[in-house]
Amino acid sequence: MVFFDRISLERTVRATVLALLLCAQASLGFSVAGQLEITCEANGSIYFVGEWYFLDSDHCTQCECTAEGSACSRTECTSLPAACIHVSHYPTDCCPRCEKIGCEYRGVVYELGQNFQPSECEQCTCDNDGIARCLVADCAPPPCVNPVYQPGKCCPECQDGPNCYVNASRSQVIPAGGSIWINSCTKCRCHDGQDAGYWEGNRLATCSSLKNCSPEQLSTQKN
Repeated sequence: MVFFDRISLERTVRATVLALLLCAQASLGFSVAGQLEITCEANGSIYFVGEWYFLDSDHCTQCECTAEGSACSRTECTSLPAACIHVSHYPTDCCPRCEKIGCEYRGVVYELGQNFQPSECEQCTCDNDGIARCLVADCAPPPCVNPVYQPGKCCPECQDGPNCYVNASRSQVIPAGGSIWINSCTKCRCHDGQDAGYWEGNRLATCSSLKNCSPEQLSTQKN
């Protein structure tokens, strides 16, 4: 009876020792065959060869567990469209997102290819590169000394028709083609469309004086 107990005790000890060895092998990364099994440790976890994972510290870096250890590379973001005007960065995303493409001009967003007129004097187009290109009207000099800007129109207009100042004092205005005596010997005429160089920046009438005339001779020389 004592002999039987000794045999049972030996078997129990052997089974316990074997179990302890298996646990030790498992904790040290040994395979069932007794060979060392390579693992990678990251993010507080164990990864086996061939497994992929992202780093908790940088969600843009992806790694693979290899026989030589962890092989990591950072995600490369593609270029955003040139016409991107609204970019978003989400915490869960590695790369930025383009939410809106178009052109932004003076605080207003326009679609690609859209023609728009931000003012009476500008004609613009939203090009595919996200840049608004504009043409500005080139207004000719108005043929009058008192032009008026009308709502909705770019260039000024002469409501009273073409005219000019009589002289440099700019105190009197006469219509184009009209003339006036400023004294008994001097007559001034406002140029009109028939004159050479008509309204090329000239705002004064052309004056001429009678020969051998004095202001006292107005009654005989005026006509």
